[in-house]
Amino acid sequence: MRWGSYVAVGDSFTEGMDDPYPDGTYRGWADLVAARLAADRPDFRYANLAIRGRLFPNVVDEQVPAAVAMKPDLISFAAGGNDVLRRSFDPESLMGRFDSVVRELRSTGADVIVFRFADVTSRLPGQRIIGPRAAVLNRAVGETADRYGAHMIDLFADDEFHNPVMWGQDRLHLSAAGHRRVAGHVLTALGVQADPEWLVPQAWLPSARWLKARAADALWAGRHLAPWVKRRLTGRSSGDLVTAKRPELSPFGELG
Repeated sequence: MRWGSYVAVGDSFTEGMDDPYPDGTYRGWADLVAARLAADRPDFRYANLAIRGRLFPNVVDEQVPAAVAMKPDLISFAAGGNDVLRRSFDPESLMGRFDSVVRELRSTGADVIVFRFADVTSRLPGQRIIGPRAAVLNRAVGETADRYGAHMIDLFADDEFHNPVMWGQDRLHLSAAGHRRVAGHVLTALGVQADPEWLVPQAWLPSARWLKARAADALWAGRHLAPWVKRRLTGRSSGDLVTAKRPELSPFGELG
């Protein structure tokens, strides 16, 4: 196994929300991938710099230089999902910066992992706005991966991510099952054997009756949508007081 070190860069998707450890911190697909790679390399080292709520420019300016300085063999870069939800979204700027970031990461000699994100528009308001923006981001990912020889994980093409079981209560972050599936895709793309159970389709939850579904929508709006709107109006982020969970390359060890 040729990778002795791995640095994960991004936002809540890579931090691991909503796949909690018993202590309340998050595991997620990146930790799962690191654990599998560490099983073949006792000297394996790992850092996860991702922080929830970070916009693309913040990830690039704060996390990418730190990742490059660590000189890892493998880097995952996943950012832009928060940007497509903002009114200030600038597709041309994002596409240009995405290209330059992946080019920089590949120029270090590291293997790079990027993602075409799964479709979340059916579970969120504003589908007509979010959908085209997400398509722009996914197109940039695919084109850039082809140009620089990055490993592209195409979650958008995996219909299993239409299954509600793949998502947490806020309908935006992956569940534990969703993170396992992403980890399975990443390891498969790297040519590493993943736990076969991670890629087995999950049973769909029974469809709720109309009134029950509307009650669930109201509960979701109160618990998740309203706080999100309030943060947008006040210029705050869910990650303002959060720091990276594994900010330095260190021996992976065993995670619970």
